[in-house]
Amino acid sequence: MAGPTTMRLSSLLALLRPALPLILGLSLGCSLSLLRVSWIQGEGEDPCVEAVGERGGPQNPDSRARLDQTDEDFKPRIVPYYRDPNKPYKKVLRTRYIQTELGSRERLLVAVLTSRATLSTLAVAVNRTVAHHFPRLLYFTGQRGARAPAGMQVVSHGDERPAWLMSETLRHLHTHFGADYDWFFIMQDDTYVQAPRLAALAGHLSINQDLYLGRAEEFIGAGEQARYCHGGFGYLLSRSLLLRLRPHLDGCRGDILSARPDEWLGRCLIDSLGVGCVSQHQGQQYRSFELAKNRDPEKEGSSAFLSAFAVHPVSEGTLMYRLHKRFSALELERAYSEIEQLQAQIRNLTVLTPEGEAGLSWPIGLPAPFTPHSRFEVLGWDYFTEQHTFSCADGAPKCPLQGASRADVGDALETALEQLNRRYQPRLRFQKQRLLNGYRRFDPARGMEYTLDLLLECVTQRGHRRALARRVSLLRPLSRVEILPMPYVTEATRVQLVLPLLVAEAAAAPAFLEAFAANVLEPREHALLTLLLVYGPREGGRGAPDPFLGVKAVAAELERRYPGTRLAWLAVRAEAPSQVRLMDVVSKKHPVDTLFFLTTVWTRPGPEVLNRCRMNAISGWQAFFPVHFQEFNPALSPPRSPPGPPGAGPDPPSPPGADPSRGAPTGGRFDRQASAEGCFYNTDYLAARARLAGELAGQEEEEALEGLEVMDVFLRFSGLHLFRAVEPGLVQKFSLRDCSPRLSEELYHRCRLSNLEGLGGRAQLAMALFEQEQANST
Repeated sequence: MAGPTTMRLSSLLALLRPALPLILGLSLGCSLSLLRVSWIQGEGEDPCVEAVGERGGPQNPDSRARLDQTDEDFKPRIVPYYRDPNKPYKKVLRTRYIQTELGSRERLLVAVLTSRATLSTLAVAVNRTVAHHFPRLLYFTGQRGARAPAGMQVVSHGDERPAWLMSETLRHLHTHFGADYDWFFIMQDDTYVQAPRLAALAGHLSINQDLYLGRAEEFIGAGEQARYCHGGFGYLLSRSLLLRLRPHLDGCRGDILSARPDEWLGRCLIDSLGVGCVSQHQGQQYRSFELAKNRDPEKEGSSAFLSAFAVHPVSEGTLMYRLHKRFSALELERAYSEIEQLQAQIRNLTVLTPEGEAGLSWPIGLPAPFTPHSRFEVLGWDYFTEQHTFSCADGAPKCPLQGASRADVGDALETALEQLNRRYQPRLRFQKQRLLNGYRRFDPARGMEYTLDLLLECVTQRGHRRALARRVSLLRPLSRVEILPMPYVTEATRVQLVLPLLVAEAAAAPAFLEAFAANVLEPREHALLTLLLVYGPREGGRGAPDPFLGVKAVAAELERRYPGTRLAWLAVRAEAPSQVRLMDVVSKKHPVDTLFFLTTVWTRPGPEVLNRCRMNAISGWQAFFPVHFQEFNPALSPPRSPPGPPGAGPDPPSPPGADPSRGAPTGGRFDRQASAEGCFYNTDYLAARARLAGELAGQEEEEALEGLEVMDVFLRFSGLHLFRAVEPGLVQKFSLRDCSPRLSEELYHRCRLSNLEGLGGRAQLAMALFEQEQANST
């Protein structure tokens, strides 16, 4: 009997052997879980509470209840959003800057004390040397009605008494900038400041303390603890100290007499707040240098000068520029030295990487060239010579090299020759004879790359000359990304839509008005609409039916449906309507600060389109002409079928901004040839129109107006930036534009090209031609 039993056990163990690790793991996990539960239950009893209960008697049940209530207060609760349907909907307006919502502040504001005699000399020199390093630079003077030089913000107090000027300056900083900056640096206009070092110093100091930092000087006859910061070398005031000082300014101005503003401020801080000047704080030393009279900055090499934050006194503007040149050269040398050290470290560490020296990119420390993953991502090279480029914006095969491109190529040639001479001198000296071939391309990961084939004349130390052809490679790396200053715009600006309507477009106008009501009037967008009804010479006269009667009826119905809404319309009569002439009529009926949105009857503007119109059209700076998405001809590009059953494959992409309620979408393209839609301010249009009238007079102006569109007026007769970008929110049904023969040759060509490109894609047109050939052959 033992034999069969043993066999059964062995066979059972053989079957369970693969599952033994799983069984052991489950058993061990369950055991550890039970042990952990017992430990947690043991830790749940608070020994401190038990001790209090034993020593002070039985525990008070109210204290237990208060403890439980306190624990419940820290539990998160989801509060559902509720809006009273009886109250009108009010659009939430965002703050001007996101840092206002976050409560963040700028780091440093610089205030310069100047005077009537030095405002146009030393103050201008200060502005040209350090203004681009600081977020805000203000100039304070006691001169009444001082005329500010270009690019400078001057605050006039009207009294040149030193204590009064300092008091009013501090009051102005507290009132207007106390909530926006962490540090305030006050200096005189005869002081040169090393701006990068000062900004780094402010970045290393803690803002949550009262600090008065500068070059500490002792009062005459006072103790060692009573010190003030010398105004000639500048001083830092923290925001918290300025807030505490503000209530004492009036008292200090009446009680403290001093001929120097820095001494007056030092006594005010000591007497009212007990804060004196310090030269060192948190390991940061405020270093300054007193420049001797007639001392040459180029020959100054002391450590105090080389490490100074501020240099004083500076007697004239030329000396300020010489100091700036010297310190800029020192900073440049320091930057080059740090770059060489970093490159040496990278070169040493690259040997330890898996790729070895093969993974070292050129130049060292910059990203490797972009590696394309398909032929569509290959970055092309542009060929150029010293006179021409063979990659033109208008598609021409060859065009002159001029403007910024010519300067860019010239700078690359000079840099190549300079680097060759630096490497091989004094043994060899190179002179450029001519550029054989030039190639350049822009790599978004690195910058602008150049490959130059140069014909050089090589001169040895003995005077031997020889012509050499060499290929060199250069890279202009991408520097620090900077935000371009742009004027402020807001989404609260009212948009005035202008819809010119021809008699042939009257049938499509009701659909536009219904879409306008659904997209603009229903969500209560801050926008108005003006209909410009264009009658022909024999249309709409006495006894003749009004072709726009249906349009006016729909407009009146919308006004009744949406109380408080008024759809204005203007009637004009023109034999050959021009877009510019029609815009002239509308422009005279509206204020100069009106934001126009010139649209067409096939356009369906919505809230997102209106917001982009508000943000991209900037008064006095930029006009915006969006590129709409034009659907193809439904006869050649049939509507896409509804989604098939699962497993039938992905559906083809819909056009951007397609509305499902408009039916099945068709293919299309962004129509770059059309420029009928545009956003611009009335004042900018009037300025461009006046310039057009000034340059073209009489019959020449009349002929020009017939062949110009509004976008061409801004492009040719305005100094504004013209912004063209695709607008996915503007989707138009297929329609053939009416190309008037009165248009200029360029506009007529663009109109015809728009109609032809709007018929369909290449594959659809090829299929249509193939089917037509098949039908003709049979």
